[in-house]
Amino acid sequence: MTRNARSDFLPNFCGMRMVFAVVVLGELLAFLLVLTPFAGAPGDLRELAVLSLFVQWVGLLSAGCLCLSRRVLARLPVLLASVLSLLIVLGVTCVLSELAYRYFLPNLYWTVALDSASPVAPIWQFEVGPSGQGRFQPMLPDGTPIAVADQFSRLEFVLRNMAISGIVGALALRYFFVQHQYRARVESETDARIQALQSRIRPHFLFNSMNTIASLTRSDPRLAEQVTEDLAALFRVSLSDARVPVTLAEEVELATQYLRIEQQRLGERLRIDVDMRDLPQSARLPALIIQPLVENAVYHGIEPSTEPGLVEVHGRLTDDKEASMEIVVRNSMPTSGSHAPRRGHSMAQDNVRERLQAFFGPRARFTVAHEDERYVVRLLLPVRDDGHPGVGAA
Repeated sequence: MTRNARSDFLPNFCGMRMVFAVVVLGELLAFLLVLTPFAGAPGDLRELAVLSLFVQWVGLLSAGCLCLSRRVLARLPVLLASVLSLLIVLGVTCVLSELAYRYFLPNLYWTVALDSASPVAPIWQFEVGPSGQGRFQPMLPDGTPIAVADQFSRLEFVLRNMAISGIVGALALRYFFVQHQYRARVESETDARIQALQSRIRPHFLFNSMNTIASLTRSDPRLAEQVTEDLAALFRVSLSDARVPVTLAEEVELATQYLRIEQQRLGERLRIDVDMRDLPQSARLPALIIQPLVENAVYHGIEPSTEPGLVEVHGRLTDDKEASMEIVVRNSMPTSGSHAPRRGHSMAQDNVRERLQAFFGPRARFTVAHEDERYVVRLLLPVRDDGHPGVGAA
């Protein structure tokens, strides 16, 4: 374990899934200890029951203590947090071992100064010693005191249990740390890949946009300024942090800015229909989700066609129990007399699909279909923010 790494590798021991895992692993440990019994220890179901009870108490109380101290441990260096976590487990084991040795162990391991082949259930009697301290003493029905077997002296019993807990606890902490490091590495690689895909702008689009701006500089300076501002907005978002979500209104405005740039270049060949008024404009989603889809629509559906084409971006709220947004991007397909259709590698669609899954989880849906000679991309996303439907459409 590294010293400088964050110590938030500990799982949430307050969660039901983690508590269930502790119970299951504790029971497996009890079975393992019964299958490999100590010398002189009985290996019957009674031992399994008592041992399971003891292991479950140690596991659940340790999980409870780690749950209560998780916030404190998360602020400490990894090494110190690991040592303190292990000390918590050892402390719980020590206390419970002392209690088990004093009050419960004689039920399982005891010998008497009698020639008896079968043990007799003990009777518990509270006695006060010379020092004034009281304790429960197991006794036979005839009053003979019962003593725990010599091979299970108090110190040996406590140290043996602490050794087992220490080994199991150290292995568990190591597993948690390695699992945390693996998840962090996967997330880092995913973020780097998404950032690279987000910052990718097709060279032909940049080249065509600069030519459009150059041609408008003399004929329509104001329009050239607007196109320049739209292009700058696209660059600004593409270079921003891909992990920071944006509102639906910002994402729609970005897609509209892109379509305005392409409309200056393609003229009447590109018709636009954007209507997202029925959706909550403050809903949160990853940046550059709609824009790559409309860029694909222009690149594969409008540019190769010799006839005017239509790009539609529509949205509506579904009638499901849990409110969801349906965003549909449609584009007309090239006609038979057009240029050969362009074959892509689905990088933009894969990028959008992966980012939606990472942000929304399994509730996000991404589907592609051909409907009535149109290419249709349909997104079904949960509403992550309670906003009011916006107004306005392009």
